[in-house]
Amino acid sequence: MSANKIYGETGKRSPKVMGIININRESFYSNSRCLTPAEFGKRLDGMLEQGADMIDIGACSTRPGSTPVTPEQEWEYLKEPLGYLQQYICRPNSFFAKNGTRNTLSIDTFNSGIVEKAYEMIGEFTVNDISAGEDDPLMLGTVGKLNLPYIAMHKRGTPGTMQQMCDYPNGVVNEVIRYFKAFEEKAATYGISEWLLDPGYGFAKTIEQNYELLAGIPQIIGAFDDRPYPPILVGISRKGMIWKPLEITPEEALCGTAALNLQALLLGASVIRVHDVKEGVQCVKLYDKLSKFLPKD
Repeated sequence: MSANKIYGETGKRSPKVMGIININRESFYSNSRCLTPAEFGKRLDGMLEQGADMIDIGACSTRPGSTPVTPEQEWEYLKEPLGYLQQYICRPNSFFAKNGTRNTLSIDTFNSGIVEKAYEMIGEFTVNDISAGEDDPLMLGTVGKLNLPYIAMHKRGTPGTMQQMCDYPNGVVNEVIRYFKAFEEKAATYGISEWLLDPGYGFAKTIEQNYELLAGIPQIIGAFDDRPYPPILVGISRKGMIWKPLEITPEEALCGTAALNLQALLLGASVIRVHDVKEGVQCVKLYDKLSKFLPKD
């Protein structure tokens, strides 16, 4: 995996905050849904003002039990927000004008056709694919052809079946390591060298397995220690692994999210994907303070 400005220089830590903007109707956290261009613009402006390093836009909910959308529906949801972004990118001194979109904007999709249409419209961005190329056989070839950064996530099955596919005889951490070792070889055949590893919290994992996988971040990093520092994205914001054990709702899970995000950073996460950017940025600031006094490996 190559290092770059958003993930940090080789061998150095530079944790980043990715803000989530959902433009679909079924995301599990209702307050994250932006169903009009005005809502999208307001959420985008607010996240950038709060210090987001990256924005992730998703038009297709993939929570367990969600209703699939067609590629046509997905593009219909995406068109107007991307049109807004086009104008934003062209504004003098705007965030994207200064930083570019390659490593500051990601689109959450597992459809290669969506990637091609978005690329034609706004140029470079990062592809955030929950299936690591498994749900669309053309995805990895498309990403390699367009030379785009990529986020590969571990999961099994579909939103309708994944929670019945949580059996890992060798342990969930070992399975995730095995999966990404195989993915690394596959990605190389398509010319994809710039990619992040997402362990896939909440996707085909029990609550206990999610915590095992969170604690296993150092083990995952160690499995790639002969390469540049492996960027690991942790996406646990307001998920069931937080609110279910606490017997609360996703709307009440901000405190638990912040607590586990700070722990993820201490364990080695490079990017935290969050609904609440202000609190995510605060976690990174506190991590930076604390990490100065922690033992170095």
